[in-house]
Amino acid sequence: MTALDDITGQLRQLEEEARCDLAAAPVSEHPVVRARYLGKKSPLNAILRGLKDLPEDQRRVVGSLANETRDRLTALFEAEATTGTTAAPAVRPYDHTLPGRPHPRGHRHLLTRTMDEVIAIFYGMGFEIAEGPEIETDYYNFAALNFPPDHPARDMQDTFFINNEYLLRTHTSPVQVRVFENRRPPVRILAPGRVYRHEAINARSYCVFHQVEGFFVDVDVSFADLKGVLVAFVQEFFGSEARLRFRPSFFPFTEPSTEVDMSCLLCGGKGCTLCKHEGWLEILGAGMIDPAVFAAVDYDPKVFSGYAFGMGIERIALLKHGIDDIRLFYENDLRFLQQF
Repeated sequence: MTALDDITGQLRQLEEEARCDLAAAPVSEHPVVRARYLGKKSPLNAILRGLKDLPEDQRRVVGSLANETRDRLTALFEAEATTGTTAAPAVRPYDHTLPGRPHPRGHRHLLTRTMDEVIAIFYGMGFEIAEGPEIETDYYNFAALNFPPDHPARDMQDTFFINNEYLLRTHTSPVQVRVFENRRPPVRILAPGRVYRHEAINARSYCVFHQVEGFFVDVDVSFADLKGVLVAFVQEFFGSEARLRFRPSFFPFTEPSTEVDMSCLLCGGKGCTLCKHEGWLEILGAGMIDPAVFAAVDYDPKVFSGYAFGMGIERIALLKHGIDDIRLFYENDLRFLQQF
């Protein structure tokens, strides 16, 4: 702030204080208030005496402003002496036809919107919504899903363990077991939620992310049913031009198992950093539910069959909106958030 700005602020404050003091003081003390603001020892007079110490260009400006302030205060006190009332400051008229001042509005995060869209698509296919705890037991997260005791996913470098029994769930598949324990087929469930994995943070992976698990159990459920549901979802979510490929894979809780890749929409299948220059990006894993899982929940695998699939919400949001770094979802940069 310059000396000119400082003095201008002082003059404005002096005038406001003089009006307030005059309005608050009884009539008998008005001469005292006048002397306080217009007398020889007043702050206004001190500013006028200090003009000689200012540069010539500021001296003229400050002198003009100080004289105008003195004239207004003099008129104020003279009007009070004549009428016995303090002259009210001029009120600027308000134009009611002017538009209102807009206030910034919040909106749902892109991940929330993506999750809601996925849920709406599967809900339209007849899936019910179920949720489960994020702090899980080893039994529901691993044992009931046919993970052997020496499976690599049980290692500390892959899973956030709280103690020997409890951990942060690594997928939403435990909801599948909890539902199976309390329901008899047919069961068609979608389980959305947040999951945690001890992974290195980079453009393609994060230590916390959102997942949607879907499963359907009934009589005579086949792999063709699974494929039809996934193709219908992908074409509804990404558009009819989306291309899929199914690759054989392995998951402890499904047999046979498959990984589903989609052509990278960011590069059009030509290869980029997001798809590791392969042109394809894995979007979900799926398969027919393993009989061992049925045995854990007392379903007869000779009577019932079913499929399960799971996908990461961040991964499909990256693809759909052409975002090349998963970390942007969690950095809370307004420049990124305001684009959506």
